[in-house]
Amino acid sequence: MRQTMTGRAMVLAGMMMASPAVAQEVNVYTYREPGLIKPIFDAFTADTGIRVNVVFAKEGLEERIASEGARSPADALITVDVARLVRAVELGITRPVKSAELEAAVPQALRDRDGHWFGLSYRARVAYVSKERVKDAGLTYEDLAAPRWKGRFCLRDGQHIYNNMLFAAGIAHMGADKAETWLKGLKANLAKKPSGGDREVAKDIAAGLCDIGLGNTYYVGLMLQNPDQKPWAEAIRVILPKFSGGGTHVNLSGIALTRSGPNPASAEKLAAYLTGDKAQRIYAESNFEFPVRNGTAIHPAVANFGALAPDEVPFAEIIRQRSRAADMIDRIGFNGGPGG
Repeated sequence: MRQTMTGRAMVLAGMMMASPAVAQEVNVYTYREPGLIKPIFDAFTADTGIRVNVVFAKEGLEERIASEGARSPADALITVDVARLVRAVELGITRPVKSAELEAAVPQALRDRDGHWFGLSYRARVAYVSKERVKDAGLTYEDLAAPRWKGRFCLRDGQHIYNNMLFAAGIAHMGADKAETWLKGLKANLAKKPSGGDREVAKDIAAGLCDIGLGNTYYVGLMLQNPDQKPWAEAIRVILPKFSGGGTHVNLSGIALTRSGPNPASAEKLAAYLTGDKAQRIYAESNFEFPVRNGTAIHPAVANFGALAPDEVPFAEIIRQRSRAADMIDRIGFNGGPGG
């Protein structure tokens, strides 16, 4: 199993395994970027006195918890997408939580029906377009495969979870045959091989390498806060695409509590805190994400994108199509670029 943890995270993991659990701590394995989640953990510790020990990684955390078994120090898994939450349930590493507080905070569509995971925030997969060279006011995801975008489209790795989930949603909407035609159209429109991340899509648009691409909503706000990246954000405009007959694709970050965690009470307090008013405001104000808790204000920079109409295809159906989408991406050579 490949792991991409930092040296610091590896040391921390060793400390977790070697040290006896204490009442006022909670051990979290997470895929979230440290800069995005640390302010919320700091606020939780300040308000509750419970220390948060964190292992950050880019992949493999569910499998790691499963391999650690009953000796795993992980109390909670926090992911950047709903597919990994479902995978954690499938591996049998999560436990159901019955909490009136959590159920009141998180809408039913954004949590597991049996309480194995709860959504914390969500983001939309949107079109970044050049302010200078793209005049469209609205687009569908299907429109991105139109020949007029040939040589003008940028994207990160097609197999990245953000794109894999979008393409799986495309299969759920269109069926496999039409979705493959759509993906072939996207591939033909690529200006270069998929690479980098969502911020690099904006960077490439700003540099004139392409005119349109796909990225998550929250990266725009984060770029605007970074002096080096602000010109990239200022060069683009955001369009909220929809599937024909559907809505805008969204993905969910969330939390699952583990079966064998040594600090179950602290873990439940953390889950409740992350869906509470204060943490939800931090998700919105600092991370530029859509909060799951009703009544929490969206950051003005995100609200300016327009009214979001999330797609209503159930997450379970999208996840069911993920492997088919992954096979399709490989079969057509998507990551080889337009001529690959």
